[in-house]
Amino acid sequence: MSEPSSSTTTGIDAEAAIPGRARLSFDLDVDICVVGAGLAGLTVALEAARLGASVAVLEGRHVGWNASGHQLGTVMPGYGLPVGELIARIGFEDTRELWSLSKQGAEYVRATATEESIPGIAVSEGALEVSNVEAGDQLISQLQTLGEDFETEVEGWQVDRVRAELKTDHYFHGVYYPRAFQVDGRKYVHGLAALAQRAGARIFEDTPVVSIDPSGIRKRIVTPSARLRASHIVLAGNIHLGAPLRRLSETLLPVWRYAAVTAPLGERLAEAMTFQGSVTDTDGIDHFRIVDGDRLMWASPETTWAVKPQRFAGAIQRRIKTIFPRLGPVEISEVWGGAVGQTVHGMPQIGQLRRGLWVTSGFGRHGLNTTAIAGQLIARSILWGDERWRLFSPFELVWAGGATGRVAGQIIGMWTRAGSAAAGALARYRERARAQERIREARLAKANRQAGTRPPRPRLPPGRPRPVRPPARSGEGEGAS
Repeated sequence: MSEPSSSTTTGIDAEAAIPGRARLSFDLDVDICVVGAGLAGLTVALEAARLGASVAVLEGRHVGWNASGHQLGTVMPGYGLPVGELIARIGFEDTRELWSLSKQGAEYVRATATEESIPGIAVSEGALEVSNVEAGDQLISQLQTLGEDFETEVEGWQVDRVRAELKTDHYFHGVYYPRAFQVDGRKYVHGLAALAQRAGARIFEDTPVVSIDPSGIRKRIVTPSARLRASHIVLAGNIHLGAPLRRLSETLLPVWRYAAVTAPLGERLAEAMTFQGSVTDTDGIDHFRIVDGDRLMWASPETTWAVKPQRFAGAIQRRIKTIFPRLGPVEISEVWGGAVGQTVHGMPQIGQLRRGLWVTSGFGRHGLNTTAIAGQLIARSILWGDERWRLFSPFELVWAGGATGRVAGQIIGMWTRAGSAAAGALARYRERARAQERIREARLAKANRQAGTRPPRPRLPPGRPRPVRPPARSGEGEGAS
């Protein structure tokens, strides 16, 4: 999922505080060239360098400038595609293997994102998925699948417990992941870059790729100031790969997700929300958590075209008020956005396009664990011959529809949100109606007890004939002669 950075210093001051890296200005020959210095590309570079390869990373702007530096930092197993849909597409056993990889990806991030390796990473525990409608039966089925079939630590939360932690009637049941956690997403991506350089990888910023020739054993990459040769090229630039790789970038639907951090809310926040992990709804509309002790970080609006993030400050304020009305008015201190690429089939693109040419992209709605999976699988395949990346082979490159696809994506997104809002409103109406009916029944029973009468007979359904008494026999009911 595209998520906002958990750092509350994501503005100009924070950008100025990050040291820049030089552009590539001389010809270079390496084992592996990674195009794109986001989460996945940096993980490839880190792992490959640790395994002894010479690595160069080419970034057209700067490390983590887009979605990788603007995500909430939630780390949990799974993919953006529901597990039931995965099983229907590729079968139970392959889904189990993919799910196991997702858990390994989450543990990779946990092992990497330590205070010793990345100071100030600010790890917090737990993630909660909440339902906008009553979904008790689905909850039982989901818990059985995840807990028993996929060996994942999960807990089912009933409505009362969800609302004890999130003091709103907007949500019903929930699934709690105790092994999930959050990190400062911005610091994580820059921490990865520092670790990769420490392992021997070379990162060049302000170095866009002009052209790529993937033929032959040694592939050739041309930049504005230099040429580079490599045995393997890893395309990790998502929707910003540019003209040389437009056919690849057009397999992704660009989605801009906007987020905000509130001003300090003080004790008001504790009165509305006590859960300290991240919260997402099952419809993928809202994603939020507490940061800095008494602020809310909230991601909600999205578009398929870039829009100035400041335009969504009011929308996020209204959304917070809708979910947590007892908070009252909240002040927004910062708003920002980032673009991710979403695939048509809903799964990330991880694998080999042709000999020596690799792709790792399409991480929209998937989270940090999948970028870690991609980095490990590609580095280990190149250097160790690990073939597990083939588990992603069923999810091929599919054209996303260009401008028409963007329009369709925007309309579908708006329709989905409207449908979710309507379903949630209906569920809450039904809940209130049942509560009122129980109150009426309790009052009626109390009145009957006080009057010492029996409860009234149930009314016969409409159209059902009343029982007819048999006619009196001769002599019955008459006085004796």
